[in-house]
Amino acid sequence: MSKVAVYPGTFDPITNGHVDILRRSLRIFPRVVIAIAVNPRKTPLFTPEERITFIRDAVATDEGADRVDYDVFGGLLIDYCRTRGAETIVRGLRAVADFEYEFQLAHMNRRLAPSIDTMFLMTAEENFYVSSSLVKEVASFGGDVSGFVPPGVERALVAKFPQPGAR
Repeated sequence: MSKVAVYPGTFDPITNGHVDILRRSLRIFPRVVIAIAVNPRKTPLFTPEERITFIRDAVATDEGADRVDYDVFGGLLIDYCRTRGAETIVRGLRAVADFEYEFQLAHMNRRLAPSIDTMFLMTAEENFYVSSSLVKEVASFGGDVSGFVPPGVERALVAKFPQPGAR
């Protein structure tokens, strides 16, 4: 078994579904690296440092929180995995649409780096329809996102999207 797994993503922001995948990864791997991807095609709402803080806070009291590393990377994920000595990439799946995209990525990564495997974890049923993009959209219209994100993220979203007439 690989000693280090990389759980990559933009995590902008982290959702309860992401937290679920991280917690379950920690039951499988002795060390998990949360790798915040810098994607030039996306305009993030939160800085990488804010996103790391949200994730740290979400799992701070969890057993195994001391086995999570946090980092920011750009470029090919497999190159990053090699620098971290990771042999496994952890990815969460929500629906069929995720599978098709992730299937392509996993095979491309496998072709480029046969020694690095991708492991998929299905998100918990209560989170299968939640995405960071959808959470941001709901928050931008003043919707309640408390059931979808950790409390620190909820507070940050409310601060980013103040609603007229809100206290």
